[in-house]
Amino acid sequence: MEAKNNKKTIWAWCMFDWANQSYNMVITSTIFPAYYVFYTTYHNANHDIVTFFGHKFVNTVLLTYALGLSYMLIVLLLPILTSIADYKGNKKLYLQFFTWLGALSCAGLFWFKPVAHGTPALELPLIFYGLACIGYCGGFVFYNSYLPQIATDDQMDNVSAKGFMYGYAGSLIMQLLCLVVIQQPTWFGLKEDVLQAIPERMSFLLIFFWWMGFSIIPFRLLPKGEPSVKKQNYNVLTGGFKELGKVFKKVQKMPLLKRFLLSFFFYSVGVQTIMLVAANFASKELHMSDDVLIEIILSIQVVGVIGAWLTSKVSGKYGNVRTLIGLVSIWTVLCLLVFFIANTPQFFAAAIVVGAVMGGVQSISRSTYSKYLPPNIPDTASFFSFYDVTEKLAIVVGLFTFGWVEAVTGEMRDSALALDCFFATGLILMIVLYVAEKKAKKQVEPEVVIA
Repeated sequence: MEAKNNKKTIWAWCMFDWANQSYNMVITSTIFPAYYVFYTTYHNANHDIVTFFGHKFVNTVLLTYALGLSYMLIVLLLPILTSIADYKGNKKLYLQFFTWLGALSCAGLFWFKPVAHGTPALELPLIFYGLACIGYCGGFVFYNSYLPQIATDDQMDNVSAKGFMYGYAGSLIMQLLCLVVIQQPTWFGLKEDVLQAIPERMSFLLIFFWWMGFSIIPFRLLPKGEPSVKKQNYNVLTGGFKELGKVFKKVQKMPLLKRFLLSFFFYSVGVQTIMLVAANFASKELHMSDDVLIEIILSIQVVGVIGAWLTSKVSGKYGNVRTLIGLVSIWTVLCLLVFFIANTPQFFAAAIVVGAVMGGVQSISRSTYSKYLPPNIPDTASFFSFYDVTEKLAIVVGLFTFGWVEAVTGEMRDSALALDCFFATGLILMIVLYVAEKKAKKQVEPEVVIA
């Protein structure tokens, strides 16, 4: 087994984040949502009503539901896939498979063309959109499971934050490139034609080359993984669900970890959903153009790199749980303020705050979970599958809640208020965890591992 804290291995691990965060920003956070909303609202005789396999939906509700369904499929697939990876010891193979699936699906979005009259056919583009999400999320569970394998407990916060910083930096460069292509298409020999939208569509193709190109580094340098010792009659199709059941039973015997995961679920409903629907809100509610939205998201990336680094330093001084209480408190207030955002400057101000706390809460959550895990566990993929299933279920709940509230009330702002209830619940549960941890320290419980 390779020694932990190897600089080259950690660099290769971080480069996976560098590669795939370009998808997260361009496809789910900026260009594709704005492109989709523009051509299904302002080039639509029915305003924002679209048809999908013969059924009518509000365009943003349909996009939210499509994303929510993709995450639901991930929840169902991950136990099976991590079971196979643990059994065979080949989690890097599945990392590669999901990366190819996601990147090729982004390339497929290039053929999502506007039409002169009416809305374009949405069936195939939204299938590609969903598959890209599955590829991105599926790869992340195997990526996350490498953290305890490559870093010691005292280095997990720093390594986890470093991964997010690489991701922000990589997506920042990719966003800049896409912004230049959209604003100056003639520099690249492209025509400015609203009914062709070549610059926007070209950005989907660029994601494929960026994502796959830099993923070669982790594919070559990360360790393969160690196979688990299991009986010959082990069923890989049901084994993953059984493993999750075993992890769940272990979690029930670890009160601090159980409390953390419960809080994590509730605040993740808010954090992840806001990040996924922000572009829809900006484009539909504030009528924000692609280039302005990209500029704002670029600012988030710059602030996000600084925020992730600062959060790792703050957690080192005050502890992970106290740091998370502060971050979730900010998120709770921020989500409430979304209801009142009425123009681009206000959205920009909120986005800067999001950037400051976005990477921090994700990074610290991941490393906190890692620290709570039992030491020297051989099948880390199963434990991180449980973590990822918890997070993905939170996203499913958040997206369907957001979409349902908008469908019922006709207002995305009302959906933001609904999300704030999840933030408030997560904050209360995190405070409960902090109190329980202080009591546990006094009793010198062996589970207490977080300062």
